[in-house]
Amino acid sequence: MTAIETLPIQATDRPQMQAILHAQQAAFRANPMPSLEQRTHQLKALKAALLNHKTALCEALNQDYGRRSHHDTLIADILPCVAQLNYTLKHLKKWMKPARRHAGLMLTPAKVEVVYQPLGVVGIVVPWNFPVMLSLGPLITALAAGNRAMIKLSEFTPATNQVLRDLLASQFEPETVAVIEGEADIAAAFSALPFDHLLFTGSTQVGRHVMRAAADNLTPVTLELGGKSPALIAPDIPIPLAVERLIYGKSLNAGQICVAPDYVLVPADQHDAFVAEYQKQFQAMYPQGVASNDFTSVINRKQYDRLRAWLADAEQQGAKVIPCHPEARDDEQHRMITHLVLETNEQIQLMQEEIFGPLLPVIPYHSLDEALARIRRQPRPLALYLMSLDPALQQQIKTTTHAGGMCINDAVFHVAADDAPFGGIGPSGMGHYHGKEGFLTFSKAKTVLSRGKFSTGKLITPPYGGWLQKLMLAFFLR
Repeated sequence: MTAIETLPIQATDRPQMQAILHAQQAAFRANPMPSLEQRTHQLKALKAALLNHKTALCEALNQDYGRRSHHDTLIADILPCVAQLNYTLKHLKKWMKPARRHAGLMLTPAKVEVVYQPLGVVGIVVPWNFPVMLSLGPLITALAAGNRAMIKLSEFTPATNQVLRDLLASQFEPETVAVIEGEADIAAAFSALPFDHLLFTGSTQVGRHVMRAAADNLTPVTLELGGKSPALIAPDIPIPLAVERLIYGKSLNAGQICVAPDYVLVPADQHDAFVAEYQKQFQAMYPQGVASNDFTSVINRKQYDRLRAWLADAEQQGAKVIPCHPEARDDEQHRMITHLVLETNEQIQLMQEEIFGPLLPVIPYHSLDEALARIRRQPRPLALYLMSLDPALQQQIKTTTHAGGMCINDAVFHVAADDAPFGGIGPSGMGHYHGKEGFLTFSKAKTVLSRGKFSTGKLITPPYGGWLQKLMLAFFLR
């Protein structure tokens, strides 16, 4: 039995992590360019394992959360991975093909192409809110690009981690895919490993530490962070339609989503109508309020206490809190439905940090210029939502307001677009993955110039000043 064969697919301490990294690096050096057939086999095996474990994953996430809607898990964790696998398998051959480029007259005769090579070993740091999609999603792209991967799972989803370990161990040896678990100290040590690329999904605050740790090894990073994603209700759109398109994005996973609407800007003269309509539609979706099986719990006591403290802080500073259902909270089971927060100010905690939960400030505005100025003076968010049927306004905001991504007359669904990149900007992240852009993120695009027996390069070597060189310079320096 080789040293690699004795490695566990799971590691929980620094020596184990380093041993797995060294084994993956050695395995990569032995096979630095996996074939299309090898990559396709891995992706198909991963898909089969995921489908075989889907029920177990739903049950595990329900256990980790206390109550996690099975449909939230199917729709937002498992379905996106299956769709991504299908899309990747369909397009991978085209992505792997070297791209022909033009050499140009100055380099003629020559052939120029871009070869897409795997980077090596990719590190993936996974948060607790969508532990399936945010572990397997990056893994799909990393394997498609020909890499090996080490995955640091969240310590807050132990039951789900067990299923993911079993799922991955059923198809992959640890020199290809390995799982790391542990508390914050292990996460910090993981980020400091000399990966060939590191992808982190989590908070902006932790993202700074990850980037700092990666810098010591000059490890390139993709950071998928968060921020305060605004939803702008334009004056032209009917309020019932605006709420219908917005509400699911805040209800899914109890708002514990990096791209969830974080606050709503609504015309002042439609403010009360928005609040009433939001309550009405919420109660239609979740008629039992906090007892509804379809509404997911807050992940744990720590996060629940944070949200309660932020609500109390808002009320102490004069805000008005409106639960969307009479059955609004279950403190024992850390369950909380959406609460609308009105009459806010910039000083309350809810307006200072990303909420990441079922609280939604509603802020009136008197002109679109006022609303847009408010959005633009804030740090650039991961997502921006516009509810408007006005094409001119849609075009204006698409081109003049920055965000990682945007939905018009919808919320959060842009993340599910397989044929488009996903990523933040500024404090909401850097870099992209998903689709072809993900393949490129985890690949080295290497330019290769090839010549045959004849080369014009000899014509420009010293000694300088010959008539042919003068003629060439005169021709090209025009």
